[in-house]
Amino acid sequence: MGRLYHEMKMDLELKNYSPKTRSCYLACVKNFALHFRQAPDRMGESEIREYLHFLIKEKRASQSAINQTYSALKFFYQTTIERDWNGLRIPRIRTGKRLPVVLSQQEIRAIFSATRNLKHKSLLMTIYSAGLRLSEAAHLKVSDVDSQRMTIRIRHGKGDKDRYSLLAECTLDILRNYWREYRPVDWLFPGNPKDMPISSRSIQKVFEKALHEAGIKKKATVHTLRHSFATHLLEAGTDLYHIQHLLGHTTIKTTAIYLHLSRRDVARVKSPIDLFQEPGKPIP
Repeated sequence: MGRLYHEMKMDLELKNYSPKTRSCYLACVKNFALHFRQAPDRMGESEIREYLHFLIKEKRASQSAINQTYSALKFFYQTTIERDWNGLRIPRIRTGKRLPVVLSQQEIRAIFSATRNLKHKSLLMTIYSAGLRLSEAAHLKVSDVDSQRMTIRIRHGKGDKDRYSLLAECTLDILRNYWREYRPVDWLFPGNPKDMPISSRSIQKVFEKALHEAGIKKKATVHTLRHSFATHLLEAGTDLYHIQHLLGHTTIKTTAIYLHLSRRDVARVKSPIDLFQEPGKPIP
């Protein structure tokens, strides 16, 4: 792509897109150009439709990958080369709704109990107790932990937004033990070398090992700790408004997904089969 690549890269930087999004969008447009073996500014609506259809039918790409490609191409054509984008002629794929996996409080405790390494346990407890994203946990600094106000400061979260989340008493206790043993200077959880933060892959490996050691078979990821944090808060009676701000969601609509995960109200509802069954007696 040459010149166009650098122009799109500059546009993404000027609009303050995250490094991860910039890299993803540039790769999507590059793959589009390679597919047709010509510069993207020489192509248009028909090639875009054909390529998106190819991703769906031939490549069988995930809904997320297809939507990323759609957004990348839309950005390139609308912003970088200033062309109209016909949303009717180039429809975005309809995405199905998938509810995330949530761990019970007993399963969370089992994960912590199975984690013997003090640094790893401190890391996982911090992620869960503050509802952090993986990258947010990796980039925590020692100075972000405020034991006076019992808060954790998250810098440059999603959308480049700062926010504060909870510092639990038990998390503060283990972080103090961790600090006494490891003495982190700048990054709260340094990687290798120590002047760099821990890598995302390292955190994933720590969680995968803990999940295995705890004997939990659910298809959970590090992000599941964040979903579990929000769900458990809701079940404990915390309102959606406060959960929204602790998670750093822009709109309450994003936070409302936890209404589908919480058992707070569902637990009070009885199945109709239990209404005519006598307690302690099987149905004949």
